[in-house]
Amino acid sequence: MTDFASKKYRNVFLEIGKSQEEIDKKIDEAFETFFYDKEERIYHEAAPDMGYLEDTGNHDARTEGMSYGMMMCVQLDKKEEFDRIWKWAKTYMYMDSGENEGYFAWSCATDGKKNADGPAPDGEEFFAMSLFFASHRWGDGEGIFEYSKEAKKILTACLHKGQNGRAGHAMWNHDNAQILFVPGSPYTDPSYHLPHFYELFALWAEEEDRPFWKRAAEASRKYLVTACHKETGLNSEYANFDGSPMAEDLPWGNFGDFFSDAYRTAANIGLDAEWFGDDKGQLSVPLRMMRFFGTDLEAVRCAYKIDGTPLERPVLHPLGLLSTIAQSALAVPYSDKEKSDFAVARQWVEWFWNQPMRKGGRRYYDNCLYLFALLALSGRYRIW
Repeated sequence: MTDFASKKYRNVFLEIGKSQEEIDKKIDEAFETFFYDKEERIYHEAAPDMGYLEDTGNHDARTEGMSYGMMMCVQLDKKEEFDRIWKWAKTYMYMDSGENEGYFAWSCATDGKKNADGPAPDGEEFFAMSLFFASHRWGDGEGIFEYSKEAKKILTACLHKGQNGRAGHAMWNHDNAQILFVPGSPYTDPSYHLPHFYELFALWAEEEDRPFWKRAAEASRKYLVTACHKETGLNSEYANFDGSPMAEDLPWGNFGDFFSDAYRTAANIGLDAEWFGDDKGQLSVPLRMMRFFGTDLEAVRCAYKIDGTPLERPVLHPLGLLSTIAQSALAVPYSDKEKSDFAVARQWVEWFWNQPMRKGGRRYYDNCLYLFALLALSGRYRIW
């Protein structure tokens, strides 16, 4: 395993003048709210030794939130919660037969009953990455807690389903090395592209698959350049393999616009900048987006086409959008602190710092992205 122990991580909050005591307190309070506050928590324990994260807007548990919760826990050294979430996911979400054997059902009721028989690839990639980190931070256990073995099994299914007589479809297009919106689909989701994860899969996945993951990292960085508008930096929720927005309406909505899924792309670019800094042109995207939204925080209150045309519908997750833009400040070097670039990024980080966690029925997605931004901007979203 490559040694990342000596890597230094930026603490952008320190850079803008916050104290370490303030930062640690903010993270601790956010974790307690997210996991244990009786009114506002997302996480719920399930007897005897499991737990799940609830999408409070839809009253289900999703692989998105479950895998996010695992990543939060491994970053914060919360092994008990990590193991509870992983056991719930493996017990209720994992599909051990049929076309999608080896994947996880993307939605389950909070009692564990499957609401779907198909997966969402962003869940699988976060499951695999958090399991590798758990293996390196805590060591492998037995059974489903042999974390590294479980991570490799997930990635093998993601790449090799549909090959050599295996049923189903892979989650990646083998020709262009791009992740798919769902297995077998002819398009992708820009916010699913995590080149910083693929760099690590190229070190830790099954040896035969490592060249593919290295190619996927390169392909995703180049893809994000084409998927993000050259002036606004905005990207669509779903997009074609050439980066152009989805032109057709799907049965559940129009996803060629900059809307909820799409917010994560800038945050992902920021974390990739922090972990690897390999710039294929994508690292300029966050600053373009910040400049597009300008100096009025109200600009994050409505939806847009990727060219910046405002739409009539309001943003469903304004805190999520603010959080991801703030996290993308990791792509703006602190060495530019006397220049206008860092001044722009600093404003977004200040806005984020002063924004409380969301309350109410829609808090799940916003507060997931909020907690990730807290970790990333404090230097606590790390390679383990």
